[in-house]
Parts: sequence; structure tokens; C-alpha cells
Amino acid sequence: MRHILSLLLENEAGALSRVAGLFSARGYNIESLTVAPTEDPTLSRMTIVTRGSDDVMEQITKQLNKLVDVVKVFDLNEGLYLERELMLVKVRAESAAREEIKRTADIFRGRIVDVTDKTYTIELTGPRDKLDAFLEAINSHLILETVRTGASGIGRGEWVLRV
Repeated sequence: MRHILSLLLENEAGALSRVAGLFSARGYNIESLTVAPTEDPTLSRMTIVTRGSDDVMEQITKQLNKLVDVVKVFDLNEGLYLERELMLVKVRAESAAREEIKRTADIFRGRIVDVTDKTYTIELTGPRDKLDAFLEAINSHLILETVRTGASGIGRGEWVLRV
């Protein structure tokens, strides 16, 4: 099962490496990882997407909580949450394909952020499934390059991850 872990950790050199090392040492895969400072400059928020059974996730959470740099760990799957990802896609956009690509980008609420004679670069934000659906809707022969940020997640409503 896919899980999104949200961590607060000290904003110090080596903290990211220790968390990634924990996954690597135990043979757990990280599907995506995002990290950035929070409103408190001494803390960073890390979002990790991984897969595992409930038992495996319990073990991962226990091991993460043992790391000195980790202040708090929460599995967003335990409640309601919002998930978003940013994707930039460079596509071949020549002659007749240009209008169709524009139309498809509009349908998915994407923005064309760069235009040349032969290419468009499209920015899309949304849940992973929406971004995957956009890639499926575009002819794969037109896709030149894809860059994705990985998931960022936040609890819905009043729930807040704080120390």
C-alpha cells in the first residue's frame, strides 16, 4: 500500500542523509521525497512517499522516531489529507499538434510556461493521478522531457503537524 509520511526534522546538515540512509539500510524504497524549511527556520518538513504493509510502515515510523534529527513523524494516510505535485513537461509542438496540445493543457488546467517554434513547456499541479492522466492523454512520441517534484502533503481541516 502507498503511504505518505510527513516528518518534521531539524534543519541541519546531514539530516536528510540520515533519513534516506535508514530507508536504504533496511531495503525500503522511497518513491518520492521532498524537503524544505518550514515557517520555523530551525525545522524542515520532509514528505516521503513509500510502499509497504501496515506492519512495515509501523517499523519505518519507529525507526524514524529513533533518529536524533527527527522531531515528529506522521503517516498522512491515517487521516484526511491533500496531496499535490508539480510537473513540467516539454513536448514537441509543431504545426497541427500545437492546437491539440493547448487544448489538452487547458482541459487539465495546465499552463504553457515556455514556447518555441518547435516546443511547449507545460506546468501542471495536482494529485499524482491527474498528472499521470495528462501524460497518457498526450501522444507519448511528443513528450521530450518530464520533470516532477514528488508529492507534498498536508492534513485537511484543523489537523496541523507541529512540535
